[in-house]
Amino acid sequence: MRKISRLNSLIEALKSSPSRVNKIFIQRDLKNKKIAEILKLAKAGHVPVHFVPRERIDRFDRGHQGVAALVSPKEFSNVDEILSSSDVPLLILLDGIEDPQNLGAIIRTAEGAGVDGVILPERRSAGLTEAVSSVSAGALEYIRVARVKNLARTMDDLKDRGLWLVGAESGQDEHWCEFDYSVPVGLVLGSEGKGLRPLIRKKCDKILSIPLLGRITSLNVSAAAAVFLFEVVRQRKSKKIE
Repeated sequence: MRKISRLNSLIEALKSSPSRVNKIFIQRDLKNKKIAEILKLAKAGHVPVHFVPRERIDRFDRGHQGVAALVSPKEFSNVDEILSSSDVPLLILLDGIEDPQNLGAIIRTAEGAGVDGVILPERRSAGLTEAVSSVSAGALEYIRVARVKNLARTMDDLKDRGLWLVGAESGQDEHWCEFDYSVPVGLVLGSEGKGLRPLIRKKCDKILSIPLLGRITSLNVSAAAAVFLFEVVRQRKSKKIE
């Protein structure tokens, strides 16, 4: 992932490609006109900003000007672009997937399953880093990824637009295959350690699980994504829904 640590360069990046800027670190208590402009542009572009001690930014570049930004190798899409790509959209919504290995693996599986797009929250999510791109084995180049400010509100909007939201969580009575995936659907997957947050879980229309017969009580999130996604593929192929 490219790093920017100069004020003017960051301002230009925010003006030209704000959706590629994953996050910005600003030296705590640093105030000037250019910092104010960066904050304004970041807010307009929904780019997360973190105020940190100078020592934190020194790790990126000791010649910095009080800022450090991480710039993605891929530009983010928006939700409207994703929904317009299919009459029966299939989306993945990720709630707090912070491990780049898992995000890359999910993106690789999603592309193979014909997913129309992946939706990430601005915070509590891995960015579209070189590591994610590498683990995806090139799939990141072919799938749309949107970054949203508030995942719960996005879920409300998707339901208003006709999507069913299916959450994955262990220990449920209903199983992953007991749902008709021929409808527009978004699969909602939670973080590696905590699963779905209560509010996100509440927003789902269905919560389904994958029964496990061994001593391990849960699957890795990327493995769970694969099980759910290829059930969608199986059902849609049998009904000739592409």
